[in-house]
Amino acid sequence: MDVELSYCVINTERRQLLGYCLDAIARERATVPFGTETLVLDNASDDGSAGAAREHPVTTDVFPLRRRRATAENAGDLLRRARGRFCLILDEDAELEPGATAALHDALAAEERAAAAGATLVSPGGVEQPSAWRFPSLWTRALGRLGAGGRVLVQSQGDAVRTVDWAPASALLVRRSAAESVGWFGTDEVDFCRRLRRSGWEVLHVPQARAVHHDAG
Repeated sequence: MDVELSYCVINTERRQLLGYCLDAIARERATVPFGTETLVLDNASDDGSAGAAREHPVTTDVFPLRRRRATAENAGDLLRRARGRFCLILDEDAELEPGATAALHDALAAEERAAAAGATLVSPGGVEQPSAWRFPSLWTRALGRLGAGGRVLVQSQGDAVRTVDWAPASALLVRRSAAESVGWFGTDEVDFCRRLRRSGWEVLHVPQARAVHHDAG
């Protein structure tokens, strides 16, 4: 079966959380009707993460680094290596909830001009976290200083799929051809989404797709 979607996991010294992430991917892969692969880039960890990833039955390939690199560089590396039409970039501390893959895939596949789709991030206790924002600007910084930016700047609101400025790469599904068209990932998620938007692509927020983000506290 051709690879429709590549799970692209970036791990740095978090073997236990990486295990949770891969377990969730295994559950997701068993439910989707298309071909997938799981790529793990280990960011020069010393805790046995690379070996644990190799031993996990869901893993297709592991790419261990000898020297630690920035997350954006690693994301770009995985996007280049991936075989899927879509690539789901995941932090090692992001644990997909049931149905997240299908919800992200359906939303992105349905919109030809959509280049990326972000999930709703929730804390380990189930509290929804801000998961999409307006681009930083003088206006947004002024609102932040006034303490009035929260509702205006956060775009991950409501129950419908919506177009947003940018979403974090903690659980972000990317159309690989769109990433290639703008020179891959760039310096960070904001830069990546800004270049996509300037090139005529859209970025989506998908409320129905949820991922537990363990760093969210």
